Amino acid sequence: MAGTRRACIDAEVQRVETSFLKLLETTTRFEIQENTLRLYANDRLILVFASSQSSSGNLGGTSWQLVKFQSSDDTTLTPDDRSKYTITFGNDGRVSARIDCNRGSGEWQSDGPNQLQFGPMALTRAMCPPGSLHDRIAMDWSAVRSYVIKNGHLFLSLIADGGIYEFEPVIRV
Repeated sequence: MAGTRRACIDAEVQRVETSFLKLLETTTRFEIQENTLRLYANDRLILVFASSQSSSGNLGGTSWQLVKFQSSDDTTLTPDDRSKYTITFGNDGRVSARIDCNRGSGEWQSDGPNQLQFGPMALTRAMCPPGSLHDRIAMDWSAVRSYVIKNGHLFLSLIADGGIYEFEPVIRV
């Protein structure tokens, strides 16, 4: 982590900053649920952050990669490489996606708590290898109607109980 190293005039502020930075260094995992970020050192909760954003707008500025798709008939589809299936929600209502060997962009909107709708997506048309989830995701894109963030994962639900896509946060190193 980068940061300035200016000396604090107030000893108490300096003590809090030093303690805070040491806690960040010990973080081994995190959870995001609704508007709350929890940091853990192993299984011990060490820091909690709450966002002032409304729950209907908390997707903006986030990036996710696919964990699995669970269809209504209990069929589970998992990607061969999660990083080849990503969604990035812009704060400006734009969304970009990587769907295996193709890239796409479009618009997203959330008109209320946990509501989500994607506009048409401009998508490249490369032929992906056998076993790709590209065709399924491209077909389902316009059927997404709601979302929930639970235990740090994003779940996108399709209309008429068509299935649920599970995503995890993209960790940028």
